[in-house]
Amino acid sequence: MGETFEKKEKQKKKARDKQEKAQKMKDRKANPNKSKSMEDMMAYLDENGNITDTPPDGRRKREINLEDIQLGAAAIIPEEVVRTGTVAFFNDDKGYGFITDDKTRENVFVHANQLSSPIKERDKVTFEKERTPKGFSATNIKKLS
Repeated sequence: MGETFEKKEKQKKKARDKQEKAQKMKDRKANPNKSKSMEDMMAYLDENGNITDTPPDGRRKREINLEDIQLGAAAIIPEEVVRTGTVAFFNDDKGYGFITDDKTRENVFVHANQLSSPIKERDKVTFEKERTPKGFSATNIKKLS
């Protein structure tokens, strides 16, 4: 049986690649000083972080105050601790509900264990917001009179 078309093409490609490699080796031996110099291979970064082939200009150098450099995470802006809101939903049987924050209009989960007095829907309350694994939860809930 004869060889398939694909096998013949692979063999032709392999022979062509081998011939090109031999030609490159022959050229390198004939011209040993043709390679790039160290200066031709150098790359620089400009003030914007882009790669360029020209060295940086020393006159454009800028001084930076050490106090302006911030290490670590950005400063956390403290939120007000006690918030006010309206009870949007509360199920006495199951012991949970949601409070709508007056400022951000977001719903915050509330559990009956965090209540100081019983609440019902549309009651005005004050509370503290606490992050939990499932989202925000209200703590220290007090009903406003």
